[in-house]
Amino acid sequence: MSSSTPDVAAPAADADPPPVRALPNGLAAFLVFFSSGAVLVLETVALRLIGPYVGVTLQVTSAVIGVALGAIAYGAWAGGWLADRWDPRPMLAPALLLSGIATAVTLPMVRYAGEVLRGSAVSAVLLLTALAVFVPAMLLSAVTPLVVKLQLADLRRTGQVVGKLSGIGTLGGITATLATGFVLVAALTSTAIVLATAIALGVVGIGLWFYFRRQDGAGKLPGASKLRAGLAVAGLVGAGLTTVAPNPCDIETAYHCASVDPDPARPDGRSLVLNSAQHSYVDLADPTHLEFAYTQWFGGVSDVAAPPGARVDALHIGGGGFTMPRYLAATRPGSDNVVFEIDGGLVDLSREKLGLTTGPQLRAEVGDARMLLVEEPSASRDLIVGDAFGHLVVPWHLATREMAAEVGRVLRPGGVYMQNVIDYGQLRFIRSEAATVGAEFENVALVAPPAALSGDRNGSNFVIVASDAPLPLEALRARLDQLPEPVRVLAGAEFDEFVGGALVLTDDFAPVDQLLGAA
Repeated sequence: MSSSTPDVAAPAADADPPPVRALPNGLAAFLVFFSSGAVLVLETVALRLIGPYVGVTLQVTSAVIGVALGAIAYGAWAGGWLADRWDPRPMLAPALLLSGIATAVTLPMVRYAGEVLRGSAVSAVLLLTALAVFVPAMLLSAVTPLVVKLQLADLRRTGQVVGKLSGIGTLGGITATLATGFVLVAALTSTAIVLATAIALGVVGIGLWFYFRRQDGAGKLPGASKLRAGLAVAGLVGAGLTTVAPNPCDIETAYHCASVDPDPARPDGRSLVLNSAQHSYVDLADPTHLEFAYTQWFGGVSDVAAPPGARVDALHIGGGGFTMPRYLAATRPGSDNVVFEIDGGLVDLSREKLGLTTGPQLRAEVGDARMLLVEEPSASRDLIVGDAFGHLVVPWHLATREMAAEVGRVLRPGGVYMQNVIDYGQLRFIRSEAATVGAEFENVALVAPPAALSGDRNGSNFVIVASDAPLPLEALRARLDQLPEPVRVLAGAEFDEFVGGALVLTDDFAPVDQLLGAA
């Protein structure tokens, strides 16, 4: 005889998880597009949030990109891990709501921390970047794998589903990047962009929550009422902190966080602060007053470049507070001053708060100086003043030999080019920039404080002076000797010794940030 063994049901732990229903294709595509786009909005705006405290340099930009990519990687991994263990449907709405709250809280966190870490080293850059990007970007990046899991009802279509949703997510990121860079930043403040993104995430999250509640109980999480209450409280706290958080900007332009500070020691003195650094000083009542040492050197060069009082045709690369154009207009009546300024918001700010009056003798053209310079007629300017900076760094494309060649083309025979440069520590950048200008001009000199030339000062302005004709060095030294602070003029053998074998920067290779970062 044989005995039969009754069938025994497999343990519940080994059973396949109950199937979950896929989302409508349109909703799935929207969630992936929207969440991926929101990540790129945050990444783009993060640079503007932290710029006022640590500047806008290649290192800061690299930190923002690196932290955002790290958040995307961790969020995608976490979302995939969760999707394999629980029904993704109840997790989608909380992910969006939490990311909205984290986005809103970003503003006060960055601004309070930024005041403490202002001007600090690399660690401050990474910390501020993490506060601005990491948590909301990670939460948003978890949405795509949750949606993908829901849509994989047919294993024969796995590649199609994953490829399609991945492509939609990429399109969302591209759309958000272009819209933010070309439209939103020009139309709205960073505060408005961040808060609008937070509100949009919250609205979509709430809408999704109600949608799932109609789907046979899907979305009903244990303790859902307490969770909703907690999210509401967190959102209100974040909004409240945002209203009282310190804002470093009087005005936010397309490129800068800008403020104008009065000088308590000089009633009509005003300082223009861009992204935490003083960039210009203007005396509203006296355009001939030059407060900063490097502008005094500029003034000295312009005073001896042509006979006293004679008009000149001058071109200014970088406007800022328009200190030098105003000086030339006052000391050389009838001169033609054209200013290339990439930031139209600064032109407006200078008109409103720094006493700038434009007209036939002082004109401002908004645009990139390298592009505008190409359009200038050859041999049309007597004096070209280079004073353009991205935070405290000369933009690399304005520091190359090709740029110097364009300057030389626009200058008349005997015309003078002077360029402001900031460098630190080992002075690698100023040596390279001096070598670069020297590769295009026959006669070059360098104006700087003695302590900076000897390496005893960590951070200083330098002014390069160049011409195809002999420079009036004796007259320049005599003029600079009248200034309150000592300054040296290196030329000839002294200039060559200082430059040594420094790298000549070209459009193909101009590691400006790395040369500065070697201090």
